[in-house]
Amino acid sequence: QVQLVESGGGLVQAGDSLRLSCVVSGRTVTTDVAGWFRQVPGKEREFVAAISRSGTSTVYGDSVKGRFTISRDNAKNTVALQMNSLKPEDTADYYCAIRPGVYLRTLPSDYAYWGQGTQVTVSS
Repeated sequence: QVQLVESGGGLVQAGDSLRLSCVVSGRTVTTDVAGWFRQVPGKEREFVAAISRSGTSTVYGDSVKGRFTISRDNAKNTVALQMNSLKPEDTADYYCAIRPGVYLRTLPSDYAYWGQGTQVTVSS
């Protein structure tokens, strides 16, 4: 059974940093593209970032470009999201997801496995 467990969320002030982690079990992620999404209640899930299987290629949503960095450690089966210069509009539940394959995708429907999410709240 594939499980993704996120951690690292919390309440911070605008301008602060947070680092989210995602541990994958039940599957070796070396064959998977990994991504982070976020969602505010009542709104659609929004693409944040994705990283290739080797970690050499990344893509970011426009709203986080230059502030967030996605990374992965295949030896530890983990994916991370470093979030800097946080803004109140970054407040959301953040989800880790993986998809078998090569191509970096930005739609939630392209991802096969999901974590339960971790909450990030940024106060002004």
